[in-house]
Amino acid sequence: MTFTDKLSVLYSRDEIASKIKLLAQDIKRDYRDKNPILISILKGSFIFMADLVRELDFPLEVEFVRFSSYGKGKKSSGKIEVIQGVTFEVENRHVLIIDDIVDSGLTCKFLKDILIEKKAASVKVCALSSKPSQHTVPVDIDYSGLIVPDKFVVGYGLDFNQKFRNLPDICLLEENK
Repeated sequence: MTFTDKLSVLYSRDEIASKIKLLAQDIKRDYRDKNPILISILKGSFIFMADLVRELDFPLEVEFVRFSSYGKGKKSSGKIEVIQGVTFEVENRHVLIIDDIVDSGLTCKFLKDILIEKKAASVKVCALSSKPSQHTVPVDIDYSGLIVPDKFVVGYGLDFNQKFRNLPDICLLEENK
């Protein structure tokens, strides 16, 4: 796949910004007095996390984890590889998982199970986007952003083989034939 592949905008930067403001309003209502830990699932959610935390006006902490389930493909392998796990204290803390896209749901479920096992006071999920047609495990998305069709998307942190993360919009990626 190359940069000559076809990209078409699915969600513009303005639509993304509007959705983040709405998500932030709900998060402020629920977490204002809880000093939560927001855990970003790297690499894809780093842009979303940065924009989201700038909209939050209460004490919080930020942490990062990194998992892999895609390798170089367009579909999850179904196996979660821990690259950088939970190395920080979450016991009795309110935790909000920040994800760029809930595709299969495996990564969110995997992380949520770890946090529950580590006795977090509460664990919720905030996802910029979701692809419900691809969910292979049940996953509750407490703060859900944009719905994505069953196509491969890139931009705004989302990648294909580490490319396209820097696009300001979320785009559909179609291979040239």
